[in-house]
Amino acid sequence: MSASFDFQRIPTTLVQMCQSIAQAGGEAWLVGGCVRDLTLGLTPHDWDVEVYQLEPEKLWSTLSNLGHVEHVGKHFGVCKLWLKGLEVDVALPRTEKKTGVGHCAFAVTPDPWISPEQASLRRDFSINALMVNPLEQQLLDFHHGLEDLKQKTLRHVSPAFVEDPLRPLRAMQFAARFQLTLSQETRKMCASLLSEASSLPASRIWQEWLKWAKADTPSYGLQALKDSTWLSLYPELTALMGCPQDDYWHPEGDVWVHTCLVVDAAAKLKGQRDLSQEQQIQLVFAALCHDLGKPSTTLSNAEGKICSPAHAMAGKTPATSLLRRIAAPKSFKTILLPLVQEHITHLHGKASKRAVSRLAHRLQPASIELWEVLTEADASGRTPAPASRPALPWLDKAISLKIQQRQSPALLTGKMLIDAGLTPCADFKHILNAAYQAQLDDEIYDESSALLWLQRYTALD
Repeated sequence: MSASFDFQRIPTTLVQMCQSIAQAGGEAWLVGGCVRDLTLGLTPHDWDVEVYQLEPEKLWSTLSNLGHVEHVGKHFGVCKLWLKGLEVDVALPRTEKKTGVGHCAFAVTPDPWISPEQASLRRDFSINALMVNPLEQQLLDFHHGLEDLKQKTLRHVSPAFVEDPLRPLRAMQFAARFQLTLSQETRKMCASLLSEASSLPASRIWQEWLKWAKADTPSYGLQALKDSTWLSLYPELTALMGCPQDDYWHPEGDVWVHTCLVVDAAAKLKGQRDLSQEQQIQLVFAALCHDLGKPSTTLSNAEGKICSPAHAMAGKTPATSLLRRIAAPKSFKTILLPLVQEHITHLHGKASKRAVSRLAHRLQPASIELWEVLTEADASGRTPAPASRPALPWLDKAISLKIQQRQSPALLTGKMLIDAGLTPCADFKHILNAAYQAQLDDEIYDESSALLWLQRYTALD
């Protein structure tokens, strides 16, 4: 990625909006992430415009003539404009004064008459403080953001950085997305905010971790957490540092090093497989959690070899704890825990029909397809050992059985029980569960065998 700016990449409709604001007497600047992304040659997901020298009511009326406008924070001077397919956040510059502890404890005052330089002081990092005037084709860089992009450095803008305890987590996801390293001064400022971490809303914590999981190099984010001392909030992760592994299987080093390599491998693989966006995110979090059971199980065996017996099953408790700390939705727990507990299943047996069918059942609601990518990421996190797909035979068998995305449908159903003359009751669940286990053992393989099994089962009762 290069740090230069191409004004031609600004959408024409956005330039026209800036012209309308100028005709009304205002001055429009592109700010924040969209300028950073354009500088790096990336396509912005969000467009942010800051408007100076224009009274609020005149700005809102000007925007209303251009497209659909909704105030998302009128008190703060912020609105959304839908403009010919673009969604633009339009705001007045503002001053902020901290009024208490926490991410939201600010008194915000919109002020269209302050200077761009003064307004830029409220931004978090220099790479997010760049400003562009599309009409004058002018770029303002008051805090050396271009140089920091070039040097791959994440640096705070001003001492006001310490007023918002969310910023260390923002540093984590920015580091992961753009392969950045925290400056020494910014590390210290992040560390000073650790005491306010408990004040952060759960929803904001999760949003930053979600952005981390979408990044190309998540390990940079983990390193940023370590450098800022915020990793101490996650003892499940700090326990990985210094946890040894056998050199033969893991030439890369300890479990922390391995995990950093695995999350990066998962990030690389997620775009190479036919996974939904939700599955891609699940993959990276599964990579983060897959070896959390090693610190509690690692020992030297009778032969002096380092091993971690039953670490996959032991990972359930710390994975559950970590997901709670990062405020992950409960649905993530139901997906990730089976992946963690089964991530080395392929090392302890052959990919028979029975074994693969039972694995598909245990993984629910995750899938063998997602599990196989996790095993590849795990195998790829052993530098300098070559990457591999050790569970590919299991995926191939699952594909042949058509269960790579979900377990086999039950061949004995509740309707069949009723049709057989049974009265619906609490025992239905037990009967159907037993029938499915028989199906996994190939005792039930079609409707006829299911009914025959049912006759034998009810006769035993």
